[in-house]
Amino acid sequence: MIEVTNLTKYFHQGSVNETLALRKVSLNVTEGQFVTVIGSNGAGKSTFLNALAGCFTIDHGSIVMAGQEITTWPEYKRAKLIGRVFQDPLMGTCAQATIEQNLALASKRGQRRTLALGVKTSKRHELRDQIAELGLGLEDRLSDKAGLLSGGQRQALTMFMATLVRPEVLLLDEHTAALDPKTAAQIMNLTDRMVTGRKLTTLMVTHNMAQAIRHGDRLIMFHQGRIILDLSGEEKSRLRVDDLVKRFYEASGDDCTPDRALLG
Repeated sequence: MIEVTNLTKYFHQGSVNETLALRKVSLNVTEGQFVTVIGSNGAGKSTFLNALAGCFTIDHGSIVMAGQEITTWPEYKRAKLIGRVFQDPLMGTCAQATIEQNLALASKRGQRRTLALGVKTSKRHELRDQIAELGLGLEDRLSDKAGLLSGGQRQALTMFMATLVRPEVLLLDEHTAALDPKTAAQIMNLTDRMVTGRKLTTLMVTHNMAQAIRHGDRLIMFHQGRIILDLSGEEKSRLRVDDLVKRFYEASGDDCTPDRALLG
């Protein structure tokens, strides 16, 4: 499903601020796999997701997604294959548009859009039935502007929009980090329902080791722009946070205490 080979990315190349953000990263992700991506600040995990999404041109390497070579595709073209949810709940929806208008736009991913105004009655009924599955009562608020929703409701709506048209790949970039613990847990429960229930190929970046262990069927850890751990199956299921910290020391050779955020 995803084949990444020798992915390399420099920022500010040739200047005194040159940074090697990704160091010949190679990774294969099979269809339906739910991969959690962990690492301290600046390890390269979000940069890796941005590279997959086409947010910048990579310097070396190749990316194949759903059998298509997408290395040189621009971001808008890759959006046909990718659903994405960001850390900030405000980024995934248009605040001034109604809930049903946001959903109508999401339902057109990968299709030609027209200048037709409003949402047809048949489409409204379809969207109402679909969003009722969230169990948040949003089906009774379709005419409300998305900006009136709470952060958790808006992130749930964004999750729903990202998967309304089944994506080839779902990218979750610390999508619970800006939420309070209770709301974050609710969004993670929703994530598990959507990802595992529909067998979506998913990469989820998180700072939280406990969250990375609890969710998904594979865990990879970035450090200094490269993957230093790749755990799955029984090896992952037996992990505890202390074990993962120990594995971090062993794999990285880092004598410093890792970012405290990793220990959440």
